[in-house]
Amino acid sequence: MSISPLGKIKSLLALDGNTNQIAASFAVGIFVGLSPLLGVHTILALGLIYIFRLNLTATMTGVYITNPLTIIPIYTFSTWTGAKMLGMEFFSGDMKGTPHLSLIYFWKQLRYLIKPFFVGSTIVAILASLVLYLIVSHILRKVRNAGSAC
Repeated sequence: MSISPLGKIKSLLALDGNTNQIAASFAVGIFVGLSPLLGVHTILALGLIYIFRLNLTATMTGVYITNPLTIIPIYTFSTWTGAKMLGMEFFSGDMKGTPHLSLIYFWKQLRYLIKPFFVGSTIVAILASLVLYLIVSHILRKVRNAGSAC
């Protein structure tokens, strides 16, 4: 499977099987990959693949939307979203000037952001998986209909 986003899309389009199952498998993978359950994405996805008989390649492609290059912007956006939804400031305390950076300050910020992280990540995961299900199923239908017309 290719690492590039275009390669991942091509690998999804090349999969055999039911269009809805492939799109649903990818959407479940996206949900798991964006979920706040860091460290258990792969195990959770494999369990869901087994339980719901999902397409392994499509699901794991969605799961690995979070990787070392994407995890910081994805989770920063998700935490910001959660903070906005909860009516919280993105950072606690006075951020004017340079705060005294210390392990204690860092720990306080992490504790403050846990709730918005979980809320935001869950909401972003749900919305992204629903939108991407619709997009992937639409693209798969178009590609397959174009291929059968030849």
